[in-house]
Amino acid sequence: MGARVLLINENDNIVIAVEEIDAGEQIEVKGEKIKVLSDIPVGHKVALKDFAAGDEVIRYGFPIGKTTEEVKKGEWIHTHNLKTALSGKLDYEYQPDLPEVKNPAEMPTFMGYKREKGKVGIRNDVWIINTVGCINKVVEKMALKAEMKYEELIENEVIDSIHAFPHPYGCSQLGDDLEMTQKALAGLVNHPNAAAVMVVGLGCENNLIEDFKEYIGDYNPERVKFINLQDVEDDQKAAEKILDNLVDYAGKFKQEEVPVSELKIGLKCGGSDGFSGVTANPLLGRISDKLGSYGGTSILTEVPEMFGAEKILMNRAKDEQTFEKVVELINGFKDYFLSHDQEIYENPSPGNKEGGITTLEEKSLGCTQKGGTGIVNDVFFYGDQVTGKGLNLLESPGNDLVATTALAISGAHMVLFTTGRGTPFGGPVPTVKVSTNNRLYNQKRNWIDFNAGELLEGRDMDSLAAEFFDYLIDLASKKTKTKNEINDYREIAIFKDGVTL
Repeated sequence: MGARVLLINENDNIVIAVEEIDAGEQIEVKGEKIKVLSDIPVGHKVALKDFAAGDEVIRYGFPIGKTTEEVKKGEWIHTHNLKTALSGKLDYEYQPDLPEVKNPAEMPTFMGYKREKGKVGIRNDVWIINTVGCINKVVEKMALKAEMKYEELIENEVIDSIHAFPHPYGCSQLGDDLEMTQKALAGLVNHPNAAAVMVVGLGCENNLIEDFKEYIGDYNPERVKFINLQDVEDDQKAAEKILDNLVDYAGKFKQEEVPVSELKIGLKCGGSDGFSGVTANPLLGRISDKLGSYGGTSILTEVPEMFGAEKILMNRAKDEQTFEKVVELINGFKDYFLSHDQEIYENPSPGNKEGGITTLEEKSLGCTQKGGTGIVNDVFFYGDQVTGKGLNLLESPGNDLVATTALAISGAHMVLFTTGRGTPFGGPVPTVKVSTNNRLYNQKRNWIDFNAGELLEGRDMDSLAAEFFDYLIDLASKKTKTKNEINDYREIAIFKDGVTL
């Protein structure tokens, strides 16, 4: 790399501007000098040929849409002259294209916390989970007071944090809508990064504690304790007594050496730009493949951002049964859009477009690279606990906070989040922000944890992926923290009116 433009695949008929290019300047592609006819923003596309209206534009070696008018070689290609070629629901046929599985010689390890039932955590947190939104401020105050009380234990890393996750749900909900909230909150209660959990109810909500316990399943009463605020005289004192016991329980856990095969990572992108599918997303793909080779788990979500690239994932399904589950995942989300009279392919977002992404095909072909080249081992639906090894698909929309929360409640120890435009938020688990470009990394060091933009300056993928993998091992071992942890930006969002399959 290092040139002014980037040709991603030899079959592409466009290139990507690595820097701003003015009309009248020349670029060189495969030895040919091309006069640029339009001002080209960073991350945007330049035509390598003359296009007639209706011609396919190729990026990543795949079509990303069709031109809506004649386009001359050297012109800017974007929303004014390119549109999606996707429409409606599709029929799919399993055409397996399974990669060769390579087993590494030596298993890396990290320092984690061994929990009951064979689970492993990478943090030793105490979490407060409220069953209903009308007690949000109460539980936030409980967490704040407890963190002040146990400040010394937190500073000495006996426990890592005491945190509440407010949300507006749990009352005036029925049926599938209520169940979605209950499954999401139960996923947090059962998450192994939480050494101990206090579940706080009000006492009159739809999501009553006794009903919610059915979604939690079997639990250790030393680890999970419950309180209904309407049943106690002084809720703060009652909660403080429970938290004393939970902090004492959590403090008994010590870090132990754990094989990296126990690690689960979530894969997410947000605020994508024209470099997302060139730098950060392929970097995550390398990590996904490497972790899978050790028997670890990676989880790819954002179903609408698979549209247009779904056949690639389908053909990597481990067998026909898994292929059918991928089809169910994709078509189920399309039905969700259609049931609300929404266009299936009304994407990308305004920020994506400003960054150089024009069509959903283009976005999806870049997004799915986060899953690497591995076999798709299984498919899970919203609120499910991901139990499979290797690469797994998870039902969730593309919304950043909803999808990050979905990954956490499915069991991901950390979420790797690529971004070309930047965002400060963090989920309930360490949320690793990976910048797609150097400008973002240099401008937002307080948000960004790792810079994949080095790939645009000549850094080779192998060495950067090795560095990133080592960083993630250190992160899992608590040798470093993410910016969302340092800033204490942790929140949840629950998917509403989801797909019922």
